[in-house]
Amino acid sequence: MSYVVQRLLTFPLILLGVSILVFVSIRLVPGDAITAMLGTEAGLLTPTQRAALSAYFGIDQPVWTQYLRWLGGLFRGDLGISSIYGKPVLTVILERFPLTLQLSLMSMVIALGVGVPLGVLAASRNERPSDLAVRVLAMLGQSTPSFVIGILIIYALSVWFGFVPAMGVFTPFMSDPLASMGQLIFPAITLGFAFAASVMRISRSAMLDVLSDDYVRTARSKGASPASVIWRHALPNALIPVVTLSGVEFGYLLGGAVIVEQIFALPGLGRLVLDAITQRDYALVQGTVLFIAFNFLVVNLLVDLAYVALDPRIRIGGR
Repeated sequence: MSYVVQRLLTFPLILLGVSILVFVSIRLVPGDAITAMLGTEAGLLTPTQRAALSAYFGIDQPVWTQYLRWLGGLFRGDLGISSIYGKPVLTVILERFPLTLQLSLMSMVIALGVGVPLGVLAASRNERPSDLAVRVLAMLGQSTPSFVIGILIIYALSVWFGFVPAMGVFTPFMSDPLASMGQLIFPAITLGFAFAASVMRISRSAMLDVLSDDYVRTARSKGASPASVIWRHALPNALIPVVTLSGVEFGYLLGGAVIVEQIFALPGLGRLVLDAITQRDYALVQGTVLFIAFNFLVVNLLVDLAYVALDPRIRIGGR
């Protein structure tokens, strides 16, 4: 049985565990959908009215009965109906996911486009002023919270340039690519700055290790140019830790960058989950978390497959 098939067979078991965990966790939060929807007016409901609303929201049954009913719908591709939006949960998720996916991809491009070259530069000029400057920049990026970067970007644009980034709107990429990227470029920079700092440090450390390997010394002894040694021989193997870090970070980004989405008022998955938890929309929370977990599993599988493409010495399954 191939490695990919083995990994795919574990997906249902992992998702089942995630579904149980999130199903129980959301119900441990004080309150319910009725109280969240009506607020203080929920106390004015008669027992008959509360019972009717409980039956409508499906919270009148024991927890295990609710779970089995929801799990049965899940096998049919039905994640339930959102009590906030009055639409199928899957429909609501797919409406928000394109923004989160595009924001994650743009953040990754910025982080890798900045972090990898600077990390390689620092490693090739170890203990020189340029190396010190990159290390200081990396420490600054890792120690500065993303919400601070976002606020500073908004402040600088509005005060110095008289320009306020578009907030609360999103144009699909296929409809208008330039407008879509323009709306997400500043949130992407906010997310990409901290990630780029991590990429700098990881790529620098990996390059320093690889540059001392025998095959790199052999390439140099054969007369290969310094640029060829760094970019052709050393970098592919040094990218393996970067790929690992990128896979984990990309999985988190696909789960929604809640703080950044709040700052820039973006209708992504992060705000969707936050609103669903606040409003006790059980079906939406469960469906969104399960969707995020599935994305995380797929990304980790792709990362494992990328190892072989980067380093032929790695053979999946020990072959």
